[in-house]
Amino acid sequence: MLFRPCIDLHGGKVKQIVGSTLETGSLRENFVSEKPPEYYARLFASLGLSGGHVVMLGPGNTEAALSALRAYPGGMSVGGGISEKNAALFLENGASQVIVTSALFPNSRLDMARAAQLSKAIGPDKLIFDLSCVSSEDGCRIACDRWRTVTDDFLTTELLAALEPLCAEFLVHAVASEGKRAGADMRVAEILTDYASRPHPRPVTYAGGLSSAGDVSGFLLRTERKVCFTVGSALDIYGGSISLAELSLL
Repeated sequence: MLFRPCIDLHGGKVKQIVGSTLETGSLRENFVSEKPPEYYARLFASLGLSGGHVVMLGPGNTEAALSALRAYPGGMSVGGGISEKNAALFLENGASQVIVTSALFPNSRLDMARAAQLSKAIGPDKLIFDLSCVSSEDGCRIACDRWRTVTDDFLTTELLAALEPLCAEFLVHAVASEGKRAGADMRVAEILTDYASRPHPRPVTYAGGLSSAGDVSGFLLRTERKVCFTVGSALDIYGGSISLAELSLL
């Protein structure tokens, strides 16, 4: 299944926001739901949509995340402030896997020894590495600490291959495109496609900017249907126009 659903949580509510404004003091919200997170989890379960993720955007979201995970046991992973210290809480309450981001980057640098430590503590089959990044003139730099810090580490096929034995999947947000409905960042998507073209790659999910059915079709064509994807603000259940029912068939 190429489409991966998402539930983004901010302040305990299901929201779709412009990701780059999360820590700027001028948060831009595209959508705020009146429905609880477990409503969306049950909806995804009813459509047979597995492999999605719940993302906690900042503090105050633990209970909301747990309610979604309990509503769809084994159906969704969870991320946002995850480390070996709290991973068990979410796994024991229904998460299929946990998504680790900033814990990989002590001192704002990717630490392979730290990645190995997390893999050993949590288990590689229960671990997703989030390598969300910002495109720049010299490549795609990985961002951490709720995307506030752009590191000196670049997203590359070689890096994904090096981390591959330590995790089950990768999740990559194109930070500059997230929530803006301006199309996919194809520089990021091309790196993921190159990695996914290797023998026996880990599944990889792209997030950011897909805003129409045409965008989705173009993304699938450019990535040769080798890269999974998620849609947030542009999804009809979140105030957009892309049909969840149609995506559930991909």
